Amino acid sequence: MGNASEFTNRLAQESSPYLRQHMHNPVDWYPWGPEALQKAQAEQKPILVSIGYAACHWCHVMERESFEDAGVARVMNQHFVCIKVDREERPDVDQIYLDALHAMGVQGGWPLNVFLTPAAKPFYGGTYFSKGNWQQLLANIGQAYNGEHRQELEQSAERFARVIGSSELEKYGAKQVAEARASMEAFSVQNQPAGVSDAEFQTLAANLAAKLDPQHGGMDRVPKFPMPSVWRFLLRCHAISGSEAMLSQVVLTLREMAWGGIYDQVHGGFARYSTDEKWLAPHFEKMLYDNGQLLSLYSEAFQVTGEELFREVVYDTVEFIRLELMNAEGGFFSSLDADSEGEEGKYYVFTREELQQILGDEEPLFSAYYNCTALGNWEHGRNILHRRLSDADFAAAHQLTPGLVAELVQGWKQKIMAARAYRVRPGLDSKVLAGWNALVLQGLCDAYRAFAEPEFLVMAHRNARYIQQTLRDGERLFRTTKGGKASIPGFLEDYALVIQAYISLYEIGFAEEWLHEAEGLTEYVLNHFFDPAEKQFYFTDSSAEALIARKKELFDNVISASNSVMAHNLHRLGRHLETAAYTELAAAMLTQVRPLVVQEPQHLSNWASLYAALLRPGPEIAIVGPDADEYREALSRHFLHDAVLAGTEAGSSLPLLRLHRLPSHERTAIYVCRNQACMAPVYSAADALPLLCFA
Repeated sequence: MGNASEFTNRLAQESSPYLRQHMHNPVDWYPWGPEALQKAQAEQKPILVSIGYAACHWCHVMERESFEDAGVARVMNQHFVCIKVDREERPDVDQIYLDALHAMGVQGGWPLNVFLTPAAKPFYGGTYFSKGNWQQLLANIGQAYNGEHRQELEQSAERFARVIGSSELEKYGAKQVAEARASMEAFSVQNQPAGVSDAEFQTLAANLAAKLDPQHGGMDRVPKFPMPSVWRFLLRCHAISGSEAMLSQVVLTLREMAWGGIYDQVHGGFARYSTDEKWLAPHFEKMLYDNGQLLSLYSEAFQVTGEELFREVVYDTVEFIRLELMNAEGGFFSSLDADSEGEEGKYYVFTREELQQILGDEEPLFSAYYNCTALGNWEHGRNILHRRLSDADFAAAHQLTPGLVAELVQGWKQKIMAARAYRVRPGLDSKVLAGWNALVLQGLCDAYRAFAEPEFLVMAHRNARYIQQTLRDGERLFRTTKGGKASIPGFLEDYALVIQAYISLYEIGFAEEWLHEAEGLTEYVLNHFFDPAEKQFYFTDSSAEALIARKKELFDNVISASNSVMAHNLHRLGRHLETAAYTELAAAMLTQVRPLVVQEPQHLSNWASLYAALLRPGPEIAIVGPDADEYREALSRHFLHDAVLAGTEAGSSLPLLRLHRLPSHERTAIYVCRNQACMAPVYSAADALPLLCFA
């Protein structure tokens, strides 16, 4: 292994923990930037771009096997200009070369290794390569590019570049279908924007149902990712249709995840995904973006069901984020590594002998509760803690009272955490990303809605102030900050997620500054990211570094597509501010992708939630009077599909509030409005709730 005395490359000057992990590799790594790209042009050498992230297990494996090997590094340095990219810092670069891999017919993933011409156009790529295969590939490509096959490789690169540069709407056929439907629909009267209909929505829901796992929850494929936007969509389906089947699928999925090995049974927090269909064996990295979104999902599911397990997950996950991922100023770090001491999951798993030493006579009952065995339920005789029974069922099976089970579990957790304290902790990626922080901010807002826990509100406000103070640059956003130094202009993901969270922060406390901040950021996005030809937003700012393609993000993945989030923002903010241009653009954005949403809702589930909102619009709720916050709290504990919530104790110039005056008797009034018409005021949350139903 290389060390500081042997070799230090340019990555030592970078702030990204992932890049700095490679700063003592004997590979002559460059960060992505002009220096490396100009060197490739000047020397006419091909470029090797290797992309990963700090918590990535197989990235670490490839580094240990290949990038730390002096012989391998010698071949890399001889034939290529070598560039390391942190995909979390530069999702624009990652997106382009991941698309290139797909165009080559290769399934994407990380580490992502792509070979480029000096003009940064890709001609070959893959993910993880073993050391022997990597050495052979390096030699083959180096010889081919410097020999008689260079022209052939450059022609391939041109073809891939054309594919990468094509419009996503055109690539997937949505543009032509949307245009054809728009021409037909122009001759009919539409009651809803974007041409949505009940019949089409039923098709959409049926297409999604066919992709679900009815036995273990989640999607019907392996590996299994949490995919929060899918289950949040199904909650909205249930809200407008009353479908118990949809709600049952959500409850099944959330329970199985919460009982599974993907969830840290001792300390809270979710791993990135499960390698099996039963949610047992994760890759153990814990990502901020997953846990922020799952706070929202479990909070909303609790509002609908009142399931105590969901409350526990929210509280424990908030505590995990607070203890493990929050900095002193209220910002949130990016991730915890899958590995410790070079082994995946070592921090989290136990042999039966280790459990006996930690728990003594309590070990048999503990092992029954968490399904641990003498042979181990995972690799090398080790056990991943997971559950199969509720406390009530476990108590009945073992002739215990549920209260005693809960007491035992708390004691077990303390003992396991005390044992973990002597283990080497997983590595921390301590950079702070604007968009990912906004996902946790949104999660805290949703958790505060559901539980009215004061600490959630305190954390939310601290984080919002942190974003304002460290990641704002006038009217713009930065992507990342590390060690107090902000860098990299924000991407659409950052703007969209921050805007979303600021609207929600207004709705849980009625502090109008957050609504105005959201409006200002929205105007910036409209001026610097919007493509009027396709009525979608580019991923990069108009002033950003020019890459070989300027992409648009349309498909919802583990994080919802930035365009789908932005469409929701315009829909919500337009109703708050009575700005028709915003709501009309949101509907137009959905129109562009509607055929894809109906056909492939599993890949566009956040768009599907917007479809549900336009099909069955929720109310605008205005609360005016001295008890506005108390009434807001009472209403917010319920799941309010597509509701827009505004309030003031005295008076406000906001459009939803300025026409509603404090009643002369100074009682707090609630106004429920639909379709630009308000019902007579009511004077309690209990009286307002029936007015919010869809029946």
